[in-house]
Amino acid sequence: MLKQKITNALACVVLGGCICSASADVLVGGNAMLPAKNIVENAINSGDHTTLVAAVKAAGLVETLQGAGPFTVFAPVNAAFAALPAGTVDSLLKPENKAGLTKVLTYHVVPGRLTFDELQKLVRDGKGDAKLTTVSGDTLWLTANGPHNIALKDSTTAIANVSIYDVLQSNGVIHSIDKVLLPK
Repeated sequence: MLKQKITNALACVVLGGCICSASADVLVGGNAMLPAKNIVENAINSGDHTTLVAAVKAAGLVETLQGAGPFTVFAPVNAAFAALPAGTVDSLLKPENKAGLTKVLTYHVVPGRLTFDELQKLVRDGKGDAKLTTVSGDTLWLTANGPHNIALKDSTTAIANVSIYDVLQSNGVIHSIDKVLLPK
């Protein structure tokens, strides 16, 4: 069995690619994100998105993000939530602030399945920037930030960089970002 695995691995190297089940998976938060799973199922398995998952649950958005979509989610990592002013996350997670939390979370979601290549094309076609309308009805701005990096600007002019692109899901795509985006 070990000999077969070594032979397969060598064949992958020699052929310049591999069609192994793990090769299609992207690691996020130390765990494989499986393209056959939906946005919520994969986010739950990411050690980098536990705060986001708690927020999605508190806002009652689990069912929506498990739906057919497709959705593009710009998913803030835990460190992005931790960088917010002290008490912000705790306050947003309170039941009486559900509407505000929902607005913040849906500001991170765009209808459709926009991969890095599609986002880059939008920026190129816009001669350096592009606008996206989020599920909340607000606008995010995209700009190129290097040859293989796209930055997002929110309505407060804060900039978030994408740290992991194209985490494909059964109902869309997730891009991990380093800041929480805030609508007006």
